[in-house]
Amino acid sequence: MTDIQMLKQIIEHAKNIVFFGGAGVSTESGIPDFRGTNGLYTEQDDLRVPPEKILSIGYFNEFPREFYRYYKKNMIYPNAEPNAAHKKLAELEAAGKLKAIVTQNIDGLHQAAGSKVVYELHGSTHRNYCMKCGAACDTELVRKSSGVPRCEKCGGMIKPDVVLYEESLNEKVLD
Repeated sequence: MTDIQMLKQIIEHAKNIVFFGGAGVSTESGIPDFRGTNGLYTEQDDLRVPPEKILSIGYFNEFPREFYRYYKKNMIYPNAEPNAAHKKLAELEAAGKLKAIVTQNIDGLHQAAGSKVVYELHGSTHRNYCMKCGAACDTELVRKSSGVPRCEKCGGMIKPDVVLYEESLNEKVLD
């Protein structure tokens, strides 16, 4: 019996599946992972700053313009579509086999494929908020802004609802 046949058999007989996934799930959708052969961490930014530093809350607070230049270029993929893995997981959920997805991905492709119960450990590029007044902000405003995106209501700086290095995971998601 092949590994794939064995996996099919396990899924057929399972009643409560929870899928834990990360960046590798979305590489087929054209979103690079972090540590793979062509991953984001294999490249150095033209500032000669490692991505791990650029994607930290300290760097965001100190150099927001440089953070957003990198973030908009490397973290937002507006044309990415769910791939076969995302679609199969949504199909398993609809069939009652899959109870939840726990993901480190921030791309929203599980939801775009139709999955309903998705726990995003690292947040999502599809949510943004004003650090001053807390207002929600559209991703298109972030994507199309020149420099640092600002709140349309109060002018405060917008932060993506993603967990950056040096930040804790969202306690509600963990619970």
